[in-house]
Amino acid sequence: MKNSSNNTIYLVTGAAGHLGTNITLQLLTRGEKVRAFVLPGDPTSKYIPAEVEIYEGDLCNAQSVERFLTVPEGMQSVVIHCASMVTVNPDFNQKVMDINVGGTQNIINACLSRKETTKMVYVSSTGAIPELPKGQKIREIYNFEPDKVLGCYSQSKALATQAVLDAVKNFKLNACVVHPSGIMGPNDHGSSETTGVIIQIINGEMPAGIKGSFNLCDVRDLAYGCILAADKGVAGQCYILGNDIITLKEVCNLLAEETGSKKLPFYLPLSIAKFAAAIMERRAKKSGNRPLITTFSVYNLARNNEFDYIKAVRELGYRVRPYKETIRDEVAWLIADGRIKISKK
Repeated sequence: MKNSSNNTIYLVTGAAGHLGTNITLQLLTRGEKVRAFVLPGDPTSKYIPAEVEIYEGDLCNAQSVERFLTVPEGMQSVVIHCASMVTVNPDFNQKVMDINVGGTQNIINACLSRKETTKMVYVSSTGAIPELPKGQKIREIYNFEPDKVLGCYSQSKALATQAVLDAVKNFKLNACVVHPSGIMGPNDHGSSETTGVIIQIINGEMPAGIKGSFNLCDVRDLAYGCILAADKGVAGQCYILGNDIITLKEVCNLLAEETGSKKLPFYLPLSIAKFAAAIMERRAKKSGNRPLITTFSVYNLARNNEFDYIKAVRELGYRVRPYKETIRDEVAWLIADGRIKISKK
């Protein structure tokens, strides 16, 4: 990909996060100017490259967002909005709604008030799309209803996605939407849920697995997909950025091959895992501790995770790499970053 224009600056929210970090690195590699929006005092902002202009602020503060989107006269801007609050707890959380829905509305409003903002890419989630029965591939939709998806995070992303599409329809906002599935891969300075689980598996801290599957993407492929959407995405269109499904057992076996760590001794059937998770959740409520597994995490392993990403391939040029390559590179990064002490074979 070539430099878009000398007078274009890319404004990336959540630039210190796992996806935002990789988007920023790829934009810099192709010679773009980048401005990052981060929370004040975010410890992971120290990993943002020196070439990036850093703005501290809060998505929930409209004035803060307005300042972030203000660029020098004669400059144009492209906004890639990937900041969000992620939670694996399905219960309603007002803070999640304030950040993911209210914060996105602030970004929309700021984009609409500026002629110099030429494009907005909203990073939604496949979780915003209602699940279909197993055997059917889940494809892009254009009417998002929070009561048709499970969990506060997915509901917040459905509401925010609809707000973006409404702004395109009603106010001619030049914006498109990408729907990443799960994220894995290097440069995760904030240690996401997936990275934490991978470290647990490598360190032998997971006593058993669960018979289920994920849809995980290399974060570098997702970052490339987001930038492609900025380059080629059509206003009002949605693009699923997914991968082929992979079982937890396959992930564990690839990690064992790469690190020499022990394979998990057995995998619980989903029905037993759900029953065990319910017991753990009840005990956790009494003790105040975090349960090892939750009924919602079991649901995510049991659900239909078959997402059709052919539209992004055909229209944007999106591509995915093999899981083996992603796990190899993530393990190498975890070792280099001091997260794990096991040496590669």
